[in-house]
Amino acid sequence: MTTTDPAVTSATGAASCHGEDLPQVGTAVPGPHGYSKQKDQHLKRLRRIEGQIRGLQRMVEEDVYCIDILTQVSAGTKALQSFALQLLEEHLRHCVAQAAREGGAEADAKVAEATAAIARLLRT
Repeated sequence: MTTTDPAVTSATGAASCHGEDLPQVGTAVPGPHGYSKQKDQHLKRLRRIEGQIRGLQRMVEEDVYCIDILTQVSAGTKALQSFALQLLEEHLRHCVAQAAREGGAEADAKVAEATAAIARLLRT
């Protein structure tokens, strides 16, 4: 379930963490965001995941056995899911909690936004 209230969403379909509309995809939204305190750790983790994906490419190029590649696909998928859950937790603790303290439509929008994000994660 997503909100369609233009006062709460942007052209990207999501509200920001700080009450302002999000810009188009590819432009920066002023922080701090829930993940800001651990940004370096997140980037390190994403680089490690990127390495796993590049490893998959090498495995295919080298004609590695199918099951071995599938095992690595599973590991990469789990790594991305774990990263997504950490990011979601930080969003709930920072952005959703802040909106809940403020109450009103912003709080409702944040809960709906988080619910939609969880639904997307469950579909994967």
